[in-house]
Amino acid sequence: MAKLTMLNMAGEQAGSIELNDDIFGIKVNEYAVHTVVKNYLANQRQGTQSAKNRGEVRGGGKKPFRQKGTGRARQGSSTSPNQVGGGVVFAPKPRDYRYTVPKKIRRLAMKSVLTSKVQENELIVLDSLVMAEPKTKAMIQMLENLKAGKKVLLVLTEKDENIIKSAANIPGVQTTLVTTMNVYEILNHTNFITTKDAINKIEEVYS
Repeated sequence: MAKLTMLNMAGEQAGSIELNDDIFGIKVNEYAVHTVVKNYLANQRQGTQSAKNRGEVRGGGKKPFRQKGTGRARQGSSTSPNQVGGGVVFAPKPRDYRYTVPKKIRRLAMKSVLTSKVQENELIVLDSLVMAEPKTKAMIQMLENLKAGKKVLLVLTEKDENIIKSAANIPGVQTTLVTTMNVYEILNHTNFITTKDAINKIEEVYS
């Protein structure tokens, strides 16, 4: 098991924690990560795009101009796709882009990104994360103490309004729960900050 130095909210060392190699020390599977990210982005699509085909465009009852003598190519309808204002060929219509990925692939992708955070020294574990009141200034100070950078994902074991509200107004900082975090969010943030209790819960969920 790999050992990681724990910090406190002041950025000082507060002991160490052992990480489960089955979750934080596997061989990174880029295919699984790519598959899950692509699935996540597809599931976010609204699918509300729409255009009219030639049967839905207004007009088309009268021949645009006579058949011969104009020097132009013959046309039978103003709704033809090659006419200005005509219909669209294979016009996009509202549809659902959602699809599912096997559970084993999702778990493998999650373990892969967690492992990559450890390998790239982007995992910061705190002995505890407690705030007596919502205070953005205190959250900014803590992130500076931890040298966390501009894009941070704070992972909590359970919903804590004081922490969530403290981080809400800081650009690039996002909070999530162990049970709702996803591969895309982890990849999209440079540093992954969590607590000892959250690490234990992650190992419990993904072991």
